[in-house]
Amino acid sequence: MQSWLYATLQDSLYAGTTTGFIMALLFLSGIYYIALKPSSLGWDDIGLQSFSIKKLPLIVFYFILLTISSVGVIIVMEWLGISSSSSKTDSLESSFSAWRFIVGFVSATIISPFYEEIFYRGFIYSWLRDRWNVGISLFSSSAIFTIVHIPHYNTLPVVFISGLVFGWMFEKTNSVVSSMIIHALFNGTALLVTLTL
Repeated sequence: MQSWLYATLQDSLYAGTTTGFIMALLFLSGIYYIALKPSSLGWDDIGLQSFSIKKLPLIVFYFILLTISSVGVIIVMEWLGISSSSSKTDSLESSFSAWRFIVGFVSATIISPFYEEIFYRGFIYSWLRDRWNVGISLFSSSAIFTIVHIPHYNTLPVVFISGLVFGWMFEKTNSVVSSMIIHALFNGTALLVTLTL
């Protein structure tokens, strides 16, 4: 689908953002009609619920930990001669405008964190967690989260670490809202840093 969108829109930023929006609609509709509605479950059953304000320092701590870990991984990758750039970021940098920045920022900080956390943590991690322990569930859900980010091979190590942190945050708060916050902060920070370097 993304190849077709790229051919149609002639822009990897717009193609990627449109793909993300379509995936969000498909994933969330699928969860609702295949898993929640038939079992008379609500969105709160997969973690779409508030969390205690006392958990905010934990969110800040794991956001900082994720950022430091990711910078370390990127430094090692650059040292090994592996670039960590992405096609969407490259597209944004190559023809920067306020509108393109808004599109990229909304995609990275709202669309992706919202549907990805509901699907990969609230749905997949919860399903795995009902069957296995925390460690196996975290590793497995993070591996799935990483695999779906192929063909962006150069970002996979950071994606895997992110999946672990997002999953752990969900485990500690029982709310995908907390992992959405870290996900949005991390993506937004990464986008801003990439554009300013």
